[in-house]
Amino acid sequence: MPELKASQAVSQSVSQAVKLLAKVSTWQLTAGAATLGLVLSAVAVASAGPWDSSGQRTAEARRAALQDAGGGADHGRGGRSGEPDAAPSAPSVLAAPGGSVPGPTKAALAGVLDPLLKDPSLGRRSTAAVVDAATGERLYGKNSGDALTPASTTKLATAVAALSMPGSDHRIVTKTVLEPGSGSREVVLVGGGDPTLTARKDAGGNASLRTLADATAKKLKDSGTTEITLSYDTSLYSGPVLHPIGPNENLAPVSALMADEARLDDSTSGTAPRAADPAAAAARTFAGLLKDRGIKTKGDPGPGKASGRAEQLAKVSSPPVSALVERMLTHSDNDIAEALARQVTLATGGTASFDGAGAGVRKELEKLGLPLSGTHFADGSGLDRSDKVSADLLTQVLARAADRGRPGLRPVLTGLPVAGFTGTLSKRYTDAADAAGIGLVRAKTGTLTGVNTLAGAVVDADGRLLVFAFMTDGTVNPAAAQSALDRLASTVANCGCR
Repeated sequence: MPELKASQAVSQSVSQAVKLLAKVSTWQLTAGAATLGLVLSAVAVASAGPWDSSGQRTAEARRAALQDAGGGADHGRGGRSGEPDAAPSAPSVLAAPGGSVPGPTKAALAGVLDPLLKDPSLGRRSTAAVVDAATGERLYGKNSGDALTPASTTKLATAVAALSMPGSDHRIVTKTVLEPGSGSREVVLVGGGDPTLTARKDAGGNASLRTLADATAKKLKDSGTTEITLSYDTSLYSGPVLHPIGPNENLAPVSALMADEARLDDSTSGTAPRAADPAAAAARTFAGLLKDRGIKTKGDPGPGKASGRAEQLAKVSSPPVSALVERMLTHSDNDIAEALARQVTLATGGTASFDGAGAGVRKELEKLGLPLSGTHFADGSGLDRSDKVSADLLTQVLARAADRGRPGLRPVLTGLPVAGFTGTLSKRYTDAADAAGIGLVRAKTGTLTGVNTLAGAVVDADGRLLVFAFMTDGTVNPAAAQSALDRLASTVANCGCR
């Protein structure tokens, strides 16, 4: 992002921190002061600039890539001809806490969490687990093996599966091809399943439909072609395009080809009206971009399928899966979640449908040796109420992501929203009772009618890295349930508990 925007964003975070700190009592000041210190450190970094689209300083990104040139892979593209460079290897973040300091005792944790879990706002049923990330030992559990509806914490499972297969460095390709021997010069826009493909002028680090149009038009003009028939290929996916919840502003119809998540406004996250046919809308936009570049199309684009003999004209690639995972978790992006779940099953030879994606995610979790009793994945986003996971599974997913031996899974932790500051936690932790978690709790939220969940990581008062999952069912007051969950996570963060 531009330096000015970065500084403004951090300044807003400072103001927010100050306001929140003004509300907390003396015993909460230490946690708040630590938060403010982190934000002020960010101000110093922001002033150094320049920033790239991910918020990382460009010089730092280049240095990281140079220090570990083998850290990423671009699957044969090598970063040439305008293709994105490989993502540098993830550093060993969050690896230091936990190994050399004592962890909380089971009895002490139970002493502070048991009363909080009796809060009636948590509904008719709740489960919980707290795990020592360094050892994998469960320090606290309440019906932790019972599988409940996880809502959007399903995305944690999707994230770990996608980072495992196809892998953190994998990029999703959108391309154009020219069919041979075609008197009408048929060009096919082939979708690869990238929901972050954008038609906006500022691509923000995403694959650009405009860039694809530039390269396609140049290739056609070089061969003397100025008029084509345009079709689009979505055959990579199969099955229903509509999620079982039906048309919904939380998720576009799931298609292998879409631009800007088929949003009909200028938003980049959250709910938005969506195009009923994302692929057709993207193809029409692409036809207009080609026209602007001197390539006419005959009629409106229609559905088709590229043959095996088609010649590639141009291609663009998404950010790496690691970046997509972070964006998905921070903003609870359902479109990215469904796309990543399908990338998982495609990488393992499965079918890119809702059922196939769920089976693919489960298969990858089995390979990681995760507890799957009672687990069911009906989608990748968690919008389906028939999804079922346990608190044990969620905490073990997070523990795997914190494992120093699995750096490729680290984006699961770095993508988690930060309490009071980012993503789906930016407007939470505003009450004095749970404000002690501001800046200390990193967690994925989950919300459906009657369902509220929270799963994430904290470094406790003694410096021990702990992961947790709190799940509820049958809640009637979402705001009260969320506050109760936030209080539980804040308690874990501020508990020495020995």
